Amino acid sequence: MNNKSIGYLIGGGLKASFRIRLTVSSQAVSEGAFVVIKSGNWHYYGIVTDIQLGSTDEKFADEKMDGRLAPSLAQALHQQALYANLEVLPNLMFEVGPEPGTPAALAWQQKIDAGLADQPTPRPVKNIPPHHAEVFLASAGDIDEIFGKEEGKRNFIIGHTREQGHPVRIDLKKFVQRSSGIFGATGTGKSFLTRVILAGLVEYDEASLLVFDMHTEYAYTYHPPEGGDAVPGLKDKRASKVSIVGLGRGKAAAYQGVAPDISLEIAMSDIRPADIEMLAKELNLRDTTSVTLSALQGTLGKHWFQKFMEMKSMPKDRDEDGKPLGYPDGSIEKWADDAGIHAEAAKALHSRLRRRIYDKPYIVEEPVSDGITQIINALEGKKHVILSFGSYDSDLDYLLVSNLLTRRIRDAWEKKTNAYNLNRQQNSPPRPLVIAIEEAHKLLNREMASQTTFSTIARELRKYFVTLLIIDQRPSQIYDEVLSQLGTRISGWLGDDNDIQAVLSGLAGRESLRGMLSRLQSGQEVLLLGPWGVPMPLPVRSRRYGQAFWDELGGKSKKKRSGEDALREMGF
Repeated sequence: MNNKSIGYLIGGGLKASFRIRLTVSSQAVSEGAFVVIKSGNWHYYGIVTDIQLGSTDEKFADEKMDGRLAPSLAQALHQQALYANLEVLPNLMFEVGPEPGTPAALAWQQKIDAGLADQPTPRPVKNIPPHHAEVFLASAGDIDEIFGKEEGKRNFIIGHTREQGHPVRIDLKKFVQRSSGIFGATGTGKSFLTRVILAGLVEYDEASLLVFDMHTEYAYTYHPPEGGDAVPGLKDKRASKVSIVGLGRGKAAAYQGVAPDISLEIAMSDIRPADIEMLAKELNLRDTTSVTLSALQGTLGKHWFQKFMEMKSMPKDRDEDGKPLGYPDGSIEKWADDAGIHAEAAKALHSRLRRRIYDKPYIVEEPVSDGITQIINALEGKKHVILSFGSYDSDLDYLLVSNLLTRRIRDAWEKKTNAYNLNRQQNSPPRPLVIAIEEAHKLLNREMASQTTFSTIARELRKYFVTLLIIDQRPSQIYDEVLSQLGTRISGWLGDDNDIQAVLSGLAGRESLRGMLSRLQSGQEVLLLGPWGVPMPLPVRSRRYGQAFWDELGGKSKKKRSGEDALREMGF
């Protein structure tokens, strides 16, 4: 099929899809197929978004000819009167130049070498091929031309084309330069795909990873609850490159019974009013809480949280005759009275903070070690860090710790970037950092987006070498301003129309891609989307994660694979 035409162009345009008349069976091409339209010096690349049956006269389609006519006559009639058309979404065009070896090709190359013409690169489609231009299924060379060749660890195989099993790569250098997202409904293999991406970034090793592992899945061997083979973890396979962080101290910080490399405790002095405001929904705080928090920091300073927690609710002092004199020092009421805050509001906030946050074992007055600084040093030292929440697996734990830690990391990267920009000869740029967060909609929804560090990173911190990898099953609940900043989107099957619309928001041809996203094979196929890290949308059979994957990643599987090998790896 690589060398044989599958059809020819019969219509369409830049705003509408190209229409292709098939010259092969309608079963030889599937939705999402990567096709090439060749015309003169140009190749046009696109994907099949629809396959339609047609006829020159409806009666030929309505009435079966088999049995009524001689077989040879019926077949000839079918070929002349019945046909199938493809709808192809055009994405890129590429100048291939005149026929190689001809004087025209030599002159064309000389102009490029002399700087009189641009070096050919894939570009958005700006014109259209003429009628009857031939159409082909993309070959391995076409895939390489668009998605990158096998050159070092930068071009990482994410999956294979549906029809022929050609490897499809993503450029990890571009991938880490913008925030990205991995989406898919629950049970569609989203976590396995995330492991594939994380493993590729660990092997690429040109950026550090900070993974907030909410469900204890990514570091050590993971046993899926639904059964099946155990899944190797990143620490199992690349122990020297990966540091594990446990929340708390002692046994509480252990990761699947293994002592962590770093124990993380949160100093009370690190907690800011904004960290508490972010938890308003979880703590059921009142609308006036922000006023109380601001007054606490304004009157008590950096150690406001600890000092407030040491206060108690006390009745007024009384004189010898029993007349009230005022509230005693150290009471919540005394502080509230002095600060002009309603005493009942202060007491309610004190109760919630003490019961839900102050009593957390990992919230301490003075940590045994500075875990946050150790994490920052590990990331700057080219380590990849996985933070396990262990038994502290509530939404409140996840929101508080991840936001607070990320704020400190953001400050460190901003300082290092500013120092580099001031004197680039003496200072080196910070190491690129990718922060992976699960359940992203809990941190990046419309209500929370203005209060979390993560939304700031998604919008602004690319210039400080920090980006996000957000992993979520409900992209429709993520703030649209954050979604618009994602340079690469990789999505498994989604069934909800709102989620599909959210993943495709801002992309060209999204109406043509909607049906494709809802018809992906759950757990096996994903749709690659740009606009930054992927040159054009393409559905692929995702790479399978397991021991064979790690053998290939480590170079133990050097033999060139056949198409049958690729299909076998994909589970077929």
